[in-house]
Amino acid sequence: MTTATPELLTVPEVMARLKVGRTKVYDLIRTHRLTSIKVDGCRRIPADSVGDFVRRQIEKGA
Repeated sequence: MTTATPELLTVPEVMARLKVGRTKVYDLIRTHRLTSIKVDGCRRIPADSVGDFVRRQIEKGA
């Protein structure tokens, strides 16, 4: 069985999806509200992590 590799987003891609600035994205990473990994020194955020974050925010607002 093969496991699909998650889509990895750059910080600018996450900025565009969430419509927030660079500092906010790094704050979300620092506070563990977004999961991220480093690939050769470059920060990458799984797309699923962004989706999970949005869902949690929606649930909080409900």
